[in-house]
Amino acid sequence: MRLISHPVLCNYYVTYRCNASCSFCDIWEKPSPYITVENLRENIRDLKRLGVKVIDFTGGEPLLHRQLDLLLKEAKSQGMITTVTSNGLLYPKYAEKLKGLVDMLHFSLDSPDREEHDKSRNVKCFDKVMESIAVAKSLGERPDIIFTVFEDNVHKIRQMWEEICLPNNLILILNPVFEYNNVGSSLSHEALNELTWWGKQKNVYLNEAFIQLRLDGGNKVSDPVCKAASTTIVISPENKLVLPCYHLGLKDFPIEGKLFDLYHSDEVQKLVALEGKLPACEGCAINCYMQPSFAVEMNKYWWKALPSTIKYNRIKGTWKQMVRF
Repeated sequence: MRLISHPVLCNYYVTYRCNASCSFCDIWEKPSPYITVENLRENIRDLKRLGVKVIDFTGGEPLLHRQLDLLLKEAKSQGMITTVTSNGLLYPKYAEKLKGLVDMLHFSLDSPDREEHDKSRNVKCFDKVMESIAVAKSLGERPDIIFTVFEDNVHKIRQMWEEICLPNNLILILNPVFEYNNVGSSLSHEALNELTWWGKQKNVYLNEAFIQLRLDGGNKVSDPVCKAASTTIVISPENKLVLPCYHLGLKDFPIEGKLFDLYHSDEVQKLVALEGKLPACEGCAINCYMQPSFAVEMNKYWWKALPSTIKYNRIKGTWKQMVRF
């Protein structure tokens, strides 16, 4: 049963550029401009008309955009819930300007071991993440740690939890690795079972529907769970609407100040209708598109996702905002 029929999330790529080169990501390989404040102002009004509640300023590394604070202010002025995920390299420099503008601030940290984390990112950023945590807390912010879980680092969860998250009262967000475009990897059933156990621990967030979907073999084109195109608006740094999702990106459409009309056009809606049904969608388990998919249709994944959603928002105190979906 479909509960929500309009988009709820915007993945707004402020740039594809990044100051790291993670082995499990290929976004940083793309040449890219930066979005303009003017384009954002035009688009955000239409995003609100479309029903979007959450805007994720993403990349690349979003803090490379020197006007990120202005982008966030525009989003907040329209009543949007804002999210930013950073590798921490630039956060201490811009923290004061970003204070109070990010509802969900995430720092990426894939190992409690300095050498291991820096190797996975191909840049020395572990110490900057630790500095970012301290700076954010000093400003009254409540950051989270996003831990991308691989087969070879799942055993490091306890150390991350005990040595970094609990002492700093941070939520540890477990982000199971996914595969796309010959990037990333999969997880064994043993690793998935271990993740499920960790998801029940204090200050740990794991969307259990991610685990269930992987156990089920991912999205099935014959009966798709993916609602990427109807739940999530993807805007590229070139100010184009990307469909059906960023990772598949079959087609993009110049927005030209007409996002609302463009989204409702026949050409776009034909692609929206194919969400989860395209050949490349078979077996897909991409977290950032499955999470909103789980939120809009009442099925077994909705029920699996519900307890972790309640848990996260209870800890963060954002439940009143999130129920507006």
